[in-house]
Amino acid sequence: MNITVFCSANSLDDTYTAPAAEFARLLGEAGHTLVWGGSHAGLMGELADGVKAAGGRLVGISVEFLRHKAYEGADELVTMPDLPTRKAELLAHGDALVVLVGGIGTLDEITEVLELKKHGLHDKPVVVLDTEGFYTGLRLQLERMDAEGFLPRPLAELVAFARTPAEVFAHLSAHQPQ
Repeated sequence: MNITVFCSANSLDDTYTAPAAEFARLLGEAGHTLVWGGSHAGLMGELADGVKAAGGRLVGISVEFLRHKAYEGADELVTMPDLPTRKAELLAHGDALVVLVGGIGTLDEITEVLELKKHGLHDKPVVVLDTEGFYTGLRLQLERMDAEGFLPRPLAELVAFARTPAEVFAHLSAHQPQ
């Protein structure tokens, strides 16, 4: 399975890197392919290192202005001209979408993925790894939107929130095509 992961390119402390490292190990050991932003920087680089060390394959989708941060050990590296095209490629390459901790770019990616899914433009599983309650505010906002009728599909059909990397893979396994 190709698993697209959205996450930070910043260096973070062990609170966030340890669960990402566990996720990377599980992904690689299961023989999945990591599809990610293609960077060697911060959490993105640590994720790629972990997947590669565990035997997984790496497909990086970089963007021209960040090419200097591209992960040189990727099995495949694609460079897109701009961020919107990169997001479209990340979505297109993944069979499933996982969100780890991140900043404004990651928030942009998750909201676009959910908007497209809401309109039926993809039906890939989307799972948010809510490390240390990082995405509690987002989950609560989405739940409010759901409860007050702002979503045309039930929230549970759009996204799942997981507390651990193992829960992410349990959800993905349950939604994997047979």
